Amino acid sequence: MNPTVTESRPSWTRTAIVAIACGALIVTLSMGVRQSFGMFMQPIGRDFGIGREYFGFAIAVQNLLFGLAQPFVGAIADRYGVRRVLVVGALVYAAGLAMAALVLAPGGIMASLGVLVGLGLSGTTFVVVLTGVARLVPPERRSLAFGLVTAGGSFGQFAVVPVAQALIAAWGWRGAMFGLGAFILATLIAAAGIRRPAASGAAVAADDGGLTRALAQAAAHPHYWLLNAGFFVCGFHIAFIATHFPAYLVDKGMPAQVGATALALVGLFNIAGSYLFGLWGGRHSRPRLLAALYAARAVAIAIFLAVPLSTASTLVFAAVFGFLWLGTVPLTNGAVASLFGVRYLSTLYGIVFLSHQVGSFIGAWVAGRLYDTTGSYGPVWIASIALGLAAAAISFVTRDTPPAAAPMPLRTAESTP
Repeated sequence: MNPTVTESRPSWTRTAIVAIACGALIVTLSMGVRQSFGMFMQPIGRDFGIGREYFGFAIAVQNLLFGLAQPFVGAIADRYGVRRVLVVGALVYAAGLAMAALVLAPGGIMASLGVLVGLGLSGTTFVVVLTGVARLVPPERRSLAFGLVTAGGSFGQFAVVPVAQALIAAWGWRGAMFGLGAFILATLIAAAGIRRPAASGAAVAADDGGLTRALAQAAAHPHYWLLNAGFFVCGFHIAFIATHFPAYLVDKGMPAQVGATALALVGLFNIAGSYLFGLWGGRHSRPRLLAALYAARAVAIAIFLAVPLSTASTLVFAAVFGFLWLGTVPLTNGAVASLFGVRYLSTLYGIVFLSHQVGSFIGAWVAGRLYDTTGSYGPVWIASIALGLAAAAISFVTRDTPPAAAPMPLRTAESTP
């Protein structure tokens, strides 16, 4: 037997398997709760007499703060450890949901769902969790590990959105907020499974120049900014669909349950999508896969708008778009890790994720604004198609490997494409 063959595929360690499982559970609950907020738009609007722009703006602020805090939260995780950030993030997230259940005026929705939940999300989702996992798995398996954790976020949408709808029907929207807060507190247990890896020369360069140098190198790398631009479009798409799609369907005469089922299908089909894009990202060009994904989103939206609206067309669209939903996450995070290694991955991916959340801010707020002023989501659908095609073109020319003639100093022995 050739010994080089047996050593070419590093095996998962027990610590890595536990970290992936716990990371997937954390993302399942934190993202599942987040994706359920669209179900609250109409009951909260009726209680407070507010339009869709106000609720959409609260979710937009949530997305923006989620992104703005990410580079700073990432830097804290890089320095003090992922587990501590996860615990603090979960407590802030749960406090935001509890406050939302108790508010007596519309301003409280902004402070709770907008500010506190936005800050809590920054410490309990992909940037922090994926970094904790990345440091515990072999580089050759990293893209697949990212896909497995991201699939957890998709399962959360499939599982939590229908539960949120059932809680609203049984307890009202205030009681449902308390129920979702209990889910978030459960992530405190899972955080214990993501351990800090033992220090080694392979894991951390002896003198990598520190965070300042890492930021300078990323700022000077053009393909890093192309990844930022593509991820902006991803955020726009996801926030618009998650926040406004259920209300759009009700406007068209669909029962509210169809919207809940559609969002659940998005989550269900993205379990497969996240896993497969993560798997493919370890074998093929991640930027080219991103280009195909964004182009497919644009085509899916165009076909959905072109065919007569029905329950069947809605659910087919949800399944197709769901397959494409969060496949961007393992591909984009994997590309950043390929360019710069994992030493400052939380910070560098946090900046890319900020771009995603700026897109989310615009997608959630502008859609509500346009609806309240024009009575239609039509312009937002058209913009979604155009942005998808633009992101496909940008991703097609992106590369995620440093030039061979000038390798990036941050890359270490454990950082391979």
